[in-house]
Amino acid sequence: MELTPSQTVGPFFAHALTWPDGPFVVPEDEPDGFWLRGVVYDGAGEVVPDALVETWQASPDGRFDHPDDPRGAVSGSGGFRGFGRAPTDAAGRWAVWTVRPGRVPAADGRLQAPHLDLSVFARGLLDRVVTRVYFPNEASNVDDPVLASIPERARGTLVASPAADGYRFDIRLQGDNETVFFSV
Repeated sequence: MELTPSQTVGPFFAHALTWPDGPFVVPEDEPDGFWLRGVVYDGAGEVVPDALVETWQASPDGRFDHPDDPRGAVSGSGGFRGFGRAPTDAAGRWAVWTVRPGRVPAADGRLQAPHLDLSVFARGLLDRVVTRVYFPNEASNVDDPVLASIPERARGTLVASPAADGYRFDIRLQGDNETVFFSV
């Protein structure tokens, strides 16, 4: 019997998985909103012009906009979706307009530091890769159980950098300074 070749995801993101409000986790006029921007790089350090970055996060009070949140879903969300989706452009750039999330409990009940979960879909990947974005100079980063489980030399790949209009978080799929990805 002959094996069927495996398929990779994409590149079909621009026309199949994006929508006009995709990069807006909160409304454009949200006073506490900021841009989280970055570039997706492949293993050779080249930009990935046809990737898709999804974000999922808690609200500022630490609740998810989902009925399965055990603490209760976000109520009166004021346009908070908790979810964003941004394609990369020809230069590999992506961006979402969001707000700083609150702390959420880990499986053991300890509070996690504020963070966003990211999924990256790109050519050459058989499945998405999943990572997190933490905020710089956040005191609770030292107590975060997930961040603490990462070897110290790699933790920096999960921390955004301040930028004029928010934060920058580049994603390196492989190679030097590869972003830490999680098995989910």
